[in-house]
Amino acid sequence: MKKENNKKSASALIGAAFLMATSAIGPGFLTQTGKFTDSLHGSFGFVILISVILAAIVQLNVWRVLCVSGMRGQDVANKVLPGLGYVIAFLVVAGGLVFNIGNVGGGALGFNTLLGIPTTVGYFIAGAIAIIVFLSKNALNAMDNLTKILGGIMILVIFIVILIVQPPVGMAAKETIMPTASMGDIFPAILTLLGGTVGGYITFAGAHRLIDSGITGKENLKEINKSSVMGMGIATIVRIFLFLAVLGVVVATATSPAHTLDAANPTADAFLQGAGQIGYRFFGLVILCAAITSIVGCAYTSVSFLKTFSKTIEKNEKWFIVGFIAISTVCMALAGQPAVLLVLAGALNGLILPITLGVCLIASQKKSVMGEDYHHPVLLLVLGIVVVIVSGYLGITSLSSLSALFA
Repeated sequence: MKKENNKKSASALIGAAFLMATSAIGPGFLTQTGKFTDSLHGSFGFVILISVILAAIVQLNVWRVLCVSGMRGQDVANKVLPGLGYVIAFLVVAGGLVFNIGNVGGGALGFNTLLGIPTTVGYFIAGAIAIIVFLSKNALNAMDNLTKILGGIMILVIFIVILIVQPPVGMAAKETIMPTASMGDIFPAILTLLGGTVGGYITFAGAHRLIDSGITGKENLKEINKSSVMGMGIATIVRIFLFLAVLGVVVATATSPAHTLDAANPTADAFLQGAGQIGYRFFGLVILCAAITSIVGCAYTSVSFLKTFSKTIEKNEKWFIVGFIAISTVCMALAGQPAVLLVLAGALNGLILPITLGVCLIASQKKSVMGEDYHHPVLLLVLGIVVVIVSGYLGITSLSSLSALFA
């Protein structure tokens, strides 16, 4: 019996790590990587390094507070300031719904690139695959297995493209430490990547998965930290691999007349230029995996923000998740291009991160939340405060993008 429980616990820890990592690597992330690598070249390595450090600070703080206390993000917020949990839940679910519409679009693009399936049909196939996961007998295990398999496929496929394009690894390593691009160009890229990888629901995906598995309390702190570090490690590997794959193409074509990647889909263009039609199909497979795992992670985490407020939602969680995915799919099919909604979602995520991280840092100092014998690491607290300030700036700057909604 003990051996069986250990197996379940290990599966949940790995599942939570992959859920967090694959939630952070959606269709938007692939596009951002292509765009910034094209404009910053090797200096984008520095952007990845800084954003990974900042994201690690966020995740280590949030996972510790939520999992040690055994409370989800909205419940911790309500403990810190009654009523705040409802505000955060609304922001996370609203932002999550809009991003999920974009994720469904990414899935359709993947099917179209890989198999030539029309995007209108692809929307419904992508949504249906995600729905099937939650209709299975053991939905959490199915979700864990799906994110592990598709996450593994992404890493393998991108690595194959790296072998084909042979990027200048030495130059990338040097510029990761000493970037040549101007800080005026680098800083916005760091802020964009940070908001896209630990903003909104993504911050909570893995921690909520562990809470649902009962892996909570100070006694499980070692396993909680291990899972969060594993998740960050997986996400970092994909980021670095994708950066190198695109960089190889950008550097190789820098001397040609058409050295700029297609702005509409820079990563797909990089895969096409670097590895021909097979590379283009590989991109379809990568974006398909990224989209499906992001649809699953987003729907699961968004609904987890509502279930403690309603017994009906808690009892019928899987049906609310299915409904969330179905609404996202129908909205994508009707809207066609969710560009305006994605601007709003980006602004929402920019506002959510400093609030949610700030709430967790305050909670880390409250005995009523963390227990009498818990002591939050001082270094983690100080670094967390720095990230709140940085992400607060991101939130303020993202508000300006709301003007695009009324243009």
